[in-house]
Amino acid sequence: MHARLCSLTFLISLMVCQSVSAQDDSSESAFTSPTIAIGCVVSDIDASVKFYTEAIGFKVASSFQVDADFATDSGLTNQKSLDVKVLQLGDGQGATRLKLMQVEGDSEKPANDFINSSLGFSYLTIFVKSTDAAMERLKNYGAKPLAKGPIALVANPEIALTLLRDPDGNFIELIGPTPKK
Repeated sequence: MHARLCSLTFLISLMVCQSVSAQDDSSESAFTSPTIAIGCVVSDIDASVKFYTEAIGFKVASSFQVDADFATDSGLTNQKSLDVKVLQLGDGQGATRLKLMQVEGDSEKPANDFINSSLGFSYLTIFVKSTDAAMERLKNYGAKPLAKGPIALVANPEIALTLLRDPDGNFIELIGPTPKK
């Protein structure tokens, strides 16, 4: 099931490529964009959009539906439709995109007590300009960091790591300046 979700992420990425500018012919890259988009199947798309926009700071970029026939013919699902909301972190063509997808019916959740609980993508890392501002957004939303976060990195005490979970329990890692005391 988890490998299927990774395939789903890749195929949905291909579907939402809207207006990617072609690269210069002299470029050695085989890619039309250096940025990737990440897909995440969620249990409640409205709750997840609210979390990622209000607590983290993403903006809704677009949304679309994938009907069950297309999803089946492409190998995305087994006769289940998709509701997709594309969120964007930042502006421009190179901005990170997070595609939240709710699949018709129930989906299985992989073990994720810790980042090593299951294979596959384990967490999102988001780099923030201000940990203080990020903590204020989280507080206003009602989200709390895990364990003792934010904690200063051993290798660079001026940088802090804050770990939290989204509404489905997925890990989100915020990296930014150590909070002011």
